[in-house]
Amino acid sequence: MWNIFIYSFPSLLVGLVAGYFARIWIARYRLESAEEKVKEILENAIREAEARKKEILLEAKDKVIEERKQLDREFRERNFELQQAQRRLVQKEDALDKRIESLERRERELEAEEKEIKRKSEEMQKAYEHHLKELEKVAHMTAEEAKQQLMNEMIEEAQRDSIKTIKKIEDEAKDQAEQKAREFIVAAIQRNAAEVTAERTITTVTLPNDEMKGRIIGREGRNIRAFESIAGVDLIIDDTPEVVVISSFDPYRREIAKQSLERLIVDGRIHPARIEEIVMKAEKDISQEMIEAGKQACIDLKISLPRELYPYIGRLKYRTSYGQNVYYHSIEVANFAGMIAGELKSNVDHAKIAGLLHDIGKGIKTIGEGVHSTVGAEVAHKYGLPDNIVNAIAAHHGETEVKYVEASIIMAADAISASRPGARRESFEEYLKRLQNLETIATSFQGVEKAYAIQAGREVRVFVSSEVVDDEAAYIIAKDIAKKIENEMKYPGQIKITLIRETRVVEYAK
Repeated sequence: MWNIFIYSFPSLLVGLVAGYFARIWIARYRLESAEEKVKEILENAIREAEARKKEILLEAKDKVIEERKQLDREFRERNFELQQAQRRLVQKEDALDKRIESLERRERELEAEEKEIKRKSEEMQKAYEHHLKELEKVAHMTAEEAKQQLMNEMIEEAQRDSIKTIKKIEDEAKDQAEQKAREFIVAAIQRNAAEVTAERTITTVTLPNDEMKGRIIGREGRNIRAFESIAGVDLIIDDTPEVVVISSFDPYRREIAKQSLERLIVDGRIHPARIEEIVMKAEKDISQEMIEAGKQACIDLKISLPRELYPYIGRLKYRTSYGQNVYYHSIEVANFAGMIAGELKSNVDHAKIAGLLHDIGKGIKTIGEGVHSTVGAEVAHKYGLPDNIVNAIAAHHGETEVKYVEASIIMAADAISASRPGARRESFEEYLKRLQNLETIATSFQGVEKAYAIQAGREVRVFVSSEVVDDEAAYIIAKDIAKKIENEMKYPGQIKITLIRETRVVEYAK
């Protein structure tokens, strides 16, 4: 056993040494492999860190560029606002300078007038003193007699002057009395007409809920401003629950606004572009309704007329005369005329046609074309109606000589319809004329596209073309309109002129 151990020991020793070195080699190989992996991991980590660093730098650079663009944009906007404010200040300074120049010129004129009055007064005093001296020379009177005669002359002169003064005071008193009387009458008409015009010039539209009011008003009021501008009415939104009031003296505009607002409420899309589209569609629909109304009037009266006259007849549905609806008034006159013509054994159909068309000129009459009877007669003649009908239309107010019995019939029927109790209100007609005159004066200036009288005639909104009228001309036009209204119209209180100039750009993407 021991011998075996002795003989095998060298081999065992060699094996142990070989195993030891083998383990050392394996450990070294594993260490080198681990170092390579660690080195590879470090290199990968460094590359990833470099990539991430570049990515972060790029993001930061993009963010800096975006913030710089935002700052530039805000700077340009602020700069634009400052330029606008500066331009407005310059305009105001120019207006103030013109006002100051006008006041200084007026002051110089007053000073010149005062000097002239003083000069004339001194000349009169010198002439009076000269007269007294001449009188003393030629009179050969005692001082007492001269004094007495002078006193008599002065008394006579004072009497003459007092008579002139009394007459002047009486004339001024009459003028002031007439002026005061007119002011009292106008004030009384205005107070008494308020309820009547309110009943005749407003339309209420029911809303599904009060939240709809906010949508109608829009952000910063842009929707309500666009609606009032396009439709030409005044939209009143108050605390009344679920109700909006449309105010306008023109029934045609009021009906367009009513239908447009109802459609916008149902549609739900309320913005300026949609408002303009809906209003234009409502105008087309109402034009078709006018044709149908003219056709229906002919059917009800059992008369035949050219189709081209239907729109003229239907247009009367949106006109009033002294508060009376002209469309229904014309149908009523036609019925009365037919009854009278039947009693007189005259042509009933011609009398009805003349009665229906006698006020047709009110639907198409504009300033400068003449009275409505003349305009209506021209339209009737244009479409080939008989001479007796044309004459009846032209002569129903006495502007033209009566040549046929139909003219006398229409005059009588018109008087019957107009004079029945409650048919007409004169103050309402005068109110409408005043509003129409306001719009006519405003649109008479070059560059004015449209004008609307609102707030019962206390305000006129004037829209001008931005291509024709610049900012400075806008101020001048507003002043000229106000001056022309002051010179040509009589009205209580004051009238506000609001001139609006805007630029609208439309482009299409194809």
